[in-house]
Amino acid sequence: MNKNDLVAAVADSAGLSKADSAKAVDSVFDCIASSLKSGDEVRLVGFGTFSVVRRAASEGRNPRTGETIQIPASNQPKFKAGKGLKDSVN
Repeated sequence: MNKNDLVAAVADSAGLSKADSAKAVDSVFDCIASSLKSGDEVRLVGFGTFSVVRRAASEGRNPRTGETIQIPASNQPKFKAGKGLKDSVN
């Protein structure tokens, strides 16, 4: 399922137009992204938790040349599925 399929599914299940559904889906994604950017986690009970994990700087190797390179520290988004989502999939 891609974003357009998700918008169509939301429109059908909620009885909204596709334009309104697209605004709603975009708004949810934007709110999650802005919360993660500010360092907060987003906890959706029964679905899962979005959080940010700090990845430390490390050394890596260029596979082509074997040269050692420095990989800078970064923030990575993380999603942990909740019990409700796990149960619905299994």
